[in-house]
Amino acid sequence: MNDLSRDRIVGALDSVWSSVADLCAGLTDDEWATPSPLPGWDVRDNVIHMLGTEAMLSGRQPTAQVDADSVDHVRNPIGAANEAWIASYADASDAEVLAEFRSLTAQRLEVLRAMSDDEWEQVGFTPAGEGPYGRFMQIRVFDCWMHEHDIRAAVGRPGHDAGPAVEVSLDEMATAMGFVVGKKAAAPDGSSVTFGLTGPAARQIHVRVEGRAAVVASLDAPATATLTMPVVSFSRVAGGRDDAPEHAQRCEISGDAELGQRVLANLSYTI
Repeated sequence: MNDLSRDRIVGALDSVWSSVADLCAGLTDDEWATPSPLPGWDVRDNVIHMLGTEAMLSGRQPTAQVDADSVDHVRNPIGAANEAWIASYADASDAEVLAEFRSLTAQRLEVLRAMSDDEWEQVGFTPAGEGPYGRFMQIRVFDCWMHEHDIRAAVGRPGHDAGPAVEVSLDEMATAMGFVVGKKAAAPDGSSVTFGLTGPAARQIHVRVEGRAAVVASLDAPATATLTMPVVSFSRVAGGRDDAPEHAQRCEISGDAELGQRVLANLSYTI
């Protein structure tokens, strides 16, 4: 079960936002403009997306509007809102974008740390459906860590593959693995799948199918299929990024190869 304690989640947000800021502080003008593994977005757009979401959560609205039909990579209202924030900072320099990112994330950390327990636990909207505010912030950790790696992939600077933000992001991704295995990959009743994630943040995620697929703490026997891959590769494939095919090649499948390949082919679940 996810640990949604405020200190843990806010600490992970602090960690990922600091990592993003430190990474971007060392980028050249050309690197800021480098296309990322997200269609239509360069490095700068990823940073604006992150700060725009925190601005929205602070009660602000974008100053620009975007016709969703005019942008090829926009598929839903969330995508249109993201483009509005990007357009709102069109005239800002890269340095100004980074300064705004630092300022907004610092403000958000202050707000989150000052929240009461009731506010943190209040059930309401999250991108994954209704849930406590702490779950929303867990998703924010995951989203920002994913976009940090979009930036890292674009500029060829790997890193941040362990630590609080990685652990929280893996907790969030684990919540979707029942859906991936049972619904998307249609694993048969009685089967099981283990994701063996390797690297500094190594862990195992087990899914058992008994009527429905669910993540479980352990299995009584070896999984029907086991997918072994580095943590970052798991996240790139699950995130459906353009660099997913090369990361999928780093996955080793044991057990039922057909089921394992079907799970790998259906691992992408983010919108």
